[in-house]
Amino acid sequence: MADTAYVSLGSNLGDRQSFLESAVSELASRSGIDLLSVSSLFETEPVGVTEQPLFLNACVCVRVDRTALQLLQCLTEIEEMFLRERSGRWGPRTLDLDLLLCGDQIVDSADVILPHPRMTKRCFVLVPLGEIEPSLCHPVSGRPFAEYCRELACATQVRRLGALVAPCLADR
Repeated sequence: MADTAYVSLGSNLGDRQSFLESAVSELASRSGIDLLSVSSLFETEPVGVTEQPLFLNACVCVRVDRTALQLLQCLTEIEEMFLRERSGRWGPRTLDLDLLLCGDQIVDSADVILPHPRMTKRCFVLVPLGEIEPSLCHPVSGRPFAEYCRELACATQVRRLGALVAPCLADR
């Protein structure tokens, strides 16, 4: 059974745009994962630990023939390919891939929590997500993500830089 999943991407170390573009290509190359849409590229202030470089963020929508846990494991593998180091919560990173939603699954386990528990408080997630799926609603609250975006005044907190260009998108 295929599910539609949404993944948030972020980077604030090294060649940020290249890391994001390469991560999208790597994700699209995996069996059981079909890339459906990709947001624009956005620049955002760091959250939590603010004394670090600005982030580039994006969001993708994929169709998956995997469980949420299998998809999360795939995302972790891709992060490791790009030398992601987990040196501290909310610290700088070459690549951060967060599973936001997987179908209408609501999961709260030691391995995965869906929907992502902080997504409704993060403009760097809400703006790219809203760009690729404007009418999407939170599976627990039923509220459109656009409402959360308006409440946080996200339009003032992110800067759209343009298209995210990944090699896998050139064939479309």
